[in-house]
Amino acid sequence: MRTLLALLFLFTLSYSARIGDVANIVGVRDNQIIGYSLVVGLKKTGDGTTSKFTLQSIANMLKAMNIDMNPVDIKSKNVAAVVVTAKFAPFARQGDSFDVVVSSIGDAKSLEGGTLLMTPLKGVDGKIYALAQGPITIGGKNEKGAGAESHPTVGMVYGGGLVEREINQDLYHQQNATLSLKASNFANSVAIQNAINAKYRSTVATAIDPRTIQLQLPNNKSMVEFLAEVQNLDIDYKTDQKIIINERTGTIVAGVDVEVKPVVITQGDLTVKILAQNEVAKPAGSVAMDKSLVIGLNENEVYTEKGTTTVANIARSLQKLGATPKEMIAIIQAMKSAGAITVDVEVI
Repeated sequence: MRTLLALLFLFTLSYSARIGDVANIVGVRDNQIIGYSLVVGLKKTGDGTTSKFTLQSIANMLKAMNIDMNPVDIKSKNVAAVVVTAKFAPFARQGDSFDVVVSSIGDAKSLEGGTLLMTPLKGVDGKIYALAQGPITIGGKNEKGAGAESHPTVGMVYGGGLVEREINQDLYHQQNATLSLKASNFANSVAIQNAINAKYRSTVATAIDPRTIQLQLPNNKSMVEFLAEVQNLDIDYKTDQKIIINERTGTIVAGVDVEVKPVVITQGDLTVKILAQNEVAKPAGSVAMDKSLVIGLNENEVYTEKGTTTVANIARSLQKLGATPKEMIAIIQAMKSAGAITVDVEVI
């Protein structure tokens, strides 16, 4: 059975977008935190004796509870060593809870039914910002619905993280802020600058490069009010044309108007001919698929006219000829290499 290829028309040249959706406020972001700990209460699915660091960690924990134990004497398989990771949200306050991810680093078979012991979570500066503890949940079922997890050595502790140290961010007293576009684009940077200045009828925004816009707090506004209003402003947002290919799933995502220049490409028994003349002579035994395409059914050829040929109609026509996703992807990549496609091709 052939893999189904989906051609999605997602990318357009311009559309309306909120500034908050296309730009971030510099300094307002998540921070990564990490810790090491033990999961206990497992049903003989924990680390074996080959995970020496787990045995040493158990011995250290027991010693802190005034129980002196030699690591070599520990034979339990009900404990697993884990790394705990989480995102520390901006403006998180003491006592706020959050979810944490627990991942085994030993040879444990499963963390199901286990409990994460108290875990200090540190930032990149080595300081402890939060603690995590609680029962582990492992979601997901196999294709038979029997409850078997596909990743039993990775779980979640929902609400198991607790903020202990806050990251100070004083927006209220700031007079300046900076916006950073999620994708560099000169036109979008200028559009944001003009939209903000038009809103406040003064020069409060300055685009300093294709990704960065500096903001000056206007009179009679707090920084929080100002940024809230800025994020809700609409702009005429432009995107760069791009073709995205997922080789694993055989999916091609392209704009509807990504033009292909004259070229001849042969892939196996398929041939794509993009001709320079205004009208294409219809080969014998062929049929017209649309206004600009003629498919040579006998020769497995695609004949197209210059100026009307796009990646979209080529992919659609090749699919009707019975081309596999792998063949279609190879043809598009060859067109890019030959210079017939000028937009970026991204393989994921």
